[in-house]
Amino acid sequence: MSDETSANWQRLRVVLVESQLAANIGSAARAMKTMGLTRMVLVAPLQFPHANAQALAAGAADVLDQALVVDTLLAGIADCHYVLGCSARARCVGLPTLSPREAARKLLEQAALGEVAVVFGSERVGLSNADLCRCDAAVQIPSDPAFSSLNLAQAVQILAYELRQHALDQAMATAPGPAAAAGNERAASKSEMEGFFSHLETTLAAIDFLKGRSPRVIMQRLRRLFLRATPSQREVLILRGILSEAARQAKPLAAPSSPSDKR
Repeated sequence: MSDETSANWQRLRVVLVESQLAANIGSAARAMKTMGLTRMVLVAPLQFPHANAQALAAGAADVLDQALVVDTLLAGIADCHYVLGCSARARCVGLPTLSPREAARKLLEQAALGEVAVVFGSERVGLSNADLCRCDAAVQIPSDPAFSSLNLAQAVQILAYELRQHALDQAMATAPGPAAAAGNERAASKSEMEGFFSHLETTLAAIDFLKGRSPRVIMQRLRRLFLRATPSQREVLILRGILSEAARQAKPLAAPSSPSDKR
């Protein structure tokens, strides 16, 4: 890999959400290391640390030793600006769907701009709708519909392979990533985007925009809109400034009129 590719590679992380079996965590670590990936994040694992994880890692114990353990998905991706969720089906409204090959290309393109992640759900239920809505797109592995069940570590192996294959074949030279958002400004992190979305939802309520509409559906669609735009940190600050001013201007309009106003 070129120096640029190696730098982008170091911005990739694999996030496992609520994994139930230590053996699957160990096998996923081994799958990652065979493809050169070393950054693992574990969100509320049921069994970790555990001897079975070490046993199944088989030479990838360093990946487990360095794994970051957090309580929530947002904590695991807070500094990421682009996140993909691996799911059997995209349940979030308007969520784009990518193949593993498309996902690898997109992740490496976006890694040129900042931290990125690919997220896998638990063995039993996969990623929740709420978790998927924190992602920019879903990744679907085209397995046989007659038997679509795929082991967690197998899914990690497929995505890890596609990432390495794309990095080696393209080396980010023949297919350079897009220019950094807004003239090389840092892309907004997930933490900054979540702060914006919270501010947006509060402001929509304050200016009475919803008017009987479903807040959940509206916010899901707005999430898709703003995540597609990949705003920079500065652009998010500008948007939040607009929201603050809109809420401030709405206050006098919402205030009840006094009797003297009706003369």
